[in-house]
Amino acid sequence: MTAHVPVLLAEALRWLHPAPEGWWADGTVGAGGHTQALLEATAPQGRVLGLDRDGETLALARQRLAGYGDRIRLVKANFADLAEVVKSLQLPAFAGVLLDLGVSSLQLEGAERGFSFQHDGPLDMRLDREQRLTAAELVNHASEEELADVLFHYGEERRSRRLARWIVRRRPLTTTGQLADVARRAVGRAGRIHPATRAFQALRIAVNDELGSLDRGLAAARGILAEGGRLVVISFHSLEDRIVKRFFRAGGWEILTRHVVRPGPEEMRANPRARSARLRAAARAAGA
Repeated sequence: MTAHVPVLLAEALRWLHPAPEGWWADGTVGAGGHTQALLEATAPQGRVLGLDRDGETLALARQRLAGYGDRIRLVKANFADLAEVVKSLQLPAFAGVLLDLGVSSLQLEGAERGFSFQHDGPLDMRLDREQRLTAAELVNHASEEELADVLFHYGEERRSRRLARWIVRRRPLTTTGQLADVARRAVGRAGRIHPATRAFQALRIAVNDELGSLDRGLAAARGILAEGGRLVVISFHSLEDRIVKRFFRAGGWEILTRHVVRPGPEEMRANPRARSARLRAAARAAGA
């Protein structure tokens, strides 16, 4: 299994501008790469709250970060619930919040998780495996119109209606390989991306309510930040990036990144999954 490499690590730390004190949050701990770097950068007295909705990756991160003692608090939760977690733990205002919206290599390469068509496995795609809704449930029980809407709005799939029709005609579909094959037959290859790429993105977003979580998570982050506290968001597709851009522009923020920050050529060569990453950062304005 490929080791997870944190994306835009140096840039995230630069824009978070960590100090050796105060509370900092990583709302999407994943394998713990960004979290560990934040702990190092805020030593000796800085403390980090880490959230992740995936209990399996959080358990691995807990092992990785065990040596930091009480400087790290890890909680299984959706970052959309960040404000509630902070309130329940009775923590003070935060100096910075990081949200890395990508899916980790651990999730992508685990065939049993069903995130990738590169490995045949069950149509699952749940970030939180305790939730009921799976990709198989959505694919096999949604109407043709509902599927077309999901594929179009969340995957920006131009042939969404044709693909939805093919899916419905070939149900039940229970594995990633079956869905990828249907997408290949219905959509065909155009350019470099696999014909199933947009469908898998769309279903993952829908199953995990990723865009709704992002809306709520951004508002929650603003609620826990002190004046001048910084919010850094790393997104991986245009739907997420547009939400972040609109949120910062809606007011109450000093926008720090006038233009979106992307990985450099070296990082993209070393880590091809970084190619689509985009970083935006802002500081909470006084009185906001």
